[in-house]
Amino acid sequence: MKVDRILAGVFVVVVLNSCESWFQDIGLKDIKRVDGPCTITLVDGTVIETPYSLEISIRTEAITYRDEDRKLWTVFREEYESYFCQE
Repeated sequence: MKVDRILAGVFVVVVLNSCESWFQDIGLKDIKRVDGPCTITLVDGTVIETPYSLEISIRTEAITYRDEDRKLWTVFREEYESYFCQE
């Protein structure tokens, strides 16, 4: 009985992961994760570097990242010019 529940849970996780782009297409998933390290260039020319991944809102294009102290920051679309990640 316990093995059946574990297998069912694994199946659900696999199915949901394979449907990620479909969830984005229909608007149920708004966050795109991009593996780091990453560089964000602000409109004023400042460069932000993070060794961690970025999370980008598909709807608003806001970027959420962590600095080296793992503090969480958000940069809104009008504040940055571009970003690049070394996947």
